[in-house]
Amino acid sequence: MEDRYEPTEVESLPANLPPEVEEGNIEYKLKLVDPSPHRIEHLVTQMKWRLEEGQGEAIYEIGVEDNGLLVGLSPLELRASVHTLEHMAERLGATLTILRERCVEGEDGEENRRALEILVRRVPDDQKFIDMRMSVLGNVDAGKSTLLGVLTHGELDNGRGRSRLNLFRHLHEIQSGRTSCISHEIVGFNNSGEVVNYSESRSVEEICENSTKLITLIDLAGHHKYLKTTIFGLTCYSPDFSMLVVSANTGMAGTTKEHLGFALALKVPVFVVITKIDMCRKFVIQKCVTQLEKILKGPGCKKISVRIESEDDAITAAQNFDSEKIVPIFQVSSVTGANLDLLFKFLNVIPPLNKERDKLVQGPTEYQIDEVFNVTGVGNVVSGRLHSGSVRECDDLMLGPCDDGHFQKVSVKTVHRHRLPCRLIQAGQASTVALENVERENLRKGMVLVSKELVGSCLEFEADIYLLYHDTQICKGFQTTIHIGNVCQIAQVMTIKEKDAVKTNHRAQVIFKFMYRPEYVRVGSRLLFRQGTTKGVGEVIKVHPYIDNPAR
Repeated sequence: MEDRYEPTEVESLPANLPPEVEEGNIEYKLKLVDPSPHRIEHLVTQMKWRLEEGQGEAIYEIGVEDNGLLVGLSPLELRASVHTLEHMAERLGATLTILRERCVEGEDGEENRRALEILVRRVPDDQKFIDMRMSVLGNVDAGKSTLLGVLTHGELDNGRGRSRLNLFRHLHEIQSGRTSCISHEIVGFNNSGEVVNYSESRSVEEICENSTKLITLIDLAGHHKYLKTTIFGLTCYSPDFSMLVVSANTGMAGTTKEHLGFALALKVPVFVVITKIDMCRKFVIQKCVTQLEKILKGPGCKKISVRIESEDDAITAAQNFDSEKIVPIFQVSSVTGANLDLLFKFLNVIPPLNKERDKLVQGPTEYQIDEVFNVTGVGNVVSGRLHSGSVRECDDLMLGPCDDGHFQKVSVKTVHRHRLPCRLIQAGQASTVALENVERENLRKGMVLVSKELVGSCLEFEADIYLLYHDTQICKGFQTTIHIGNVCQIAQVMTIKEKDAVKTNHRAQVIFKFMYRPEYVRVGSRLLFRQGTTKGVGEVIKVHPYIDNPAR
């Protein structure tokens, strides 16, 4: 492996690192030369723990002391340390990818020493690959669908939107060039960190089989008249992070600020991609970046923007992305392919951000339905995301709530994930489920499939809200459209506790009542409400049960 240590092949490590933290998925090792069998067992256990902390990914810094000082190792020591690390990874079924290295100058005529940064990746035992979801936000004509077409198909655009045609689902989208519905695409990465997409794979099956990490790209609408669809995509699909696409020639125009605000309000980490840099002169791009940095630094965001100009910047930003304090900014072109390699590097290194997955898997089943289909030869099929628990073929679950608040018993016929049949899905995974013992007219968006212990519906619930904007103030009787997960319905303000009204930038505890039918609402869920220019966010703190025993 000595040829892999050439400085031209991997990016350089920074001069020093922050001190090692006991928690997390980053481990510092000065050297791993000929450890004893007892020491090997301890190191393997330690690697297993770091992988669990990182949901299947860990970063090892070789040649670094615990205080972050880069000491470096001689070529012989480095080769032995990497060999030991490979042996540890092999014991756990993990793979290694060298991310960065740094040459440390020796003192008093000593030979130069080197330090390495290595990505260790192991697919969890209950998964085929590490799965993450990324929503794509931005104003209309910013180049979102074009960029996704380039990322997923590996072919550059012709400057007139050819690559986006692979993502459109309707004729009017092709004719207008504007996305009106939510579409899903995937891009994967293999053991070596190489991109796996449709450029070398002919089907979804091949991409899934050849990937150890898979990112589902959720393309949302940019036009203001499709804002309801965009908000539904953010609240229902619960993306791990979002990519905000900004056109270099228009800047933060149209719905860009609105989309950024929704993502931050829902506590979704965001990074920014400035597109169409091939069309603009340098001063125009600089003006766009400066405007963006000013908004991110402002009181509404309070984020630290980081310009990504090298692989070192991309790796560092990815490792610190889960802090929710930084916003990486990329400058790319879908026509020339400029800096797309930095974006791929970032997506490959970014760690899984759902830290509560293991806890949710052990809980009762809650599957949120966002689409309903009728497939010839199969029957009624629902698609959605599993919030907690697990679903298997032949499971009996409770479907509801119906218009009268009742739940009915249904059976799971088959389960598909990423268009592939599977026997089991677990918390955090999106899938489609074929159901038995249910009629099409009894299915709708906003329903859930739950275990018997979670059966329940409500018309009224209490929420702690923060009003982002209103022309004057909201009072008792105010009606608004509320988004809670996969639920989207008009609700009325019944009571404002300890206040007569709520004004812009103020908080309050409010009791809402759904106007049309009871819904399944979970305490702790984030909510977003809007009506015209009025916008607000909040969290459900209490649910008022609709009926005592909703199960049939």
